[in-house]
Amino acid sequence: MSQRLPLIALFLFIPLWLAASYGVRYGFMEDPQWVGVCAGQVQVWECGVRSTLGLTIHFRILAWIAMGVAVVAMIVPRRPGWWLAVAALVAGIPALVLYTASIAVFAVVLAGLRLVRKTR
Repeated sequence: MSQRLPLIALFLFIPLWLAASYGVRYGFMEDPQWVGVCAGQVQVWECGVRSTLGLTIHFRILAWIAMGVAVVAMIVPRRPGWWLAVAALVAGIPALVLYTASIAVFAVVLAGLRLVRKTR
């Protein structure tokens, strides 16, 4: 297995993850259809998911998870630190897209710096 295979997979995964995050934002959270359905008395499971996602956005849970994992990734050496930085990106990209950019931007930058840091 090539040493660059995880990096190539990451470069393919990140744009897809970004597109999926925007799909959730514009197709689920801001879509007038879902706003109307969930504003009524109808109890469907999608409205529960939307409500829970709204609470995670309100309390900035994804952003703080990404920030914590990114800070830990900066401390952990070698390959485990690299994978923690990938996990920070996985949590940080949706946090950027879903209205918590003030904290998530630092997590994504820290994770990106950890990904490009040369290991000794």
